[in-house]
Amino acid sequence: QVQLVESGGGLVQAGGSLRLSCAASKSIFGINDMGWYRQAPGKQRELVAAITRGGSTNYADSVKGRFTISRDNAKNTAYLQMNSLTPEDTAVYYCNFKVLSMDYWGKGTLVTVSS
Repeated sequence: QVQLVESGGGLVQAGGSLRLSCAASKSIFGINDMGWYRQAPGKQRELVAAITRGGSTNYADSVKGRFTISRDNAKNTAYLQMNSLTPEDTAVYYCNFKVLSMDYWGKGTLVTVSS
C-alpha cells in the first residue's frame, strides 16, 4: 500500500516562510496531478495548489504570488513553498496524488501562523 508522507509543517510568525514536502513511500507509476489542499478549523478542505505532470500549475486566489508548487517526478515528491504567511494560512495541509482513477492522500501536516 502506497502512503504519502508530508513534512515541513510547524509554527511560524506572520510574514515567515515554510516549505512542505510530500513523498510517496514507494515508487508510483503514472502520477498525473499532484496537489496540496488545506483544511482550517471549522472549514471545508480546499485546494491550495496543483501541478500537472507536465508542470502546469494552478493556485487558489488567496495564495497566488505567495505560494509555489513544484514536483520531482523522479522522486515522486511534491513541494509547496509558502512565503509571506498570514494567520489565515493556518490549517492542516494535505498532499494528494492522482494516479489514473485513484487518489492518494497524506495524513496532513499542521501549519500554524502566529500574528
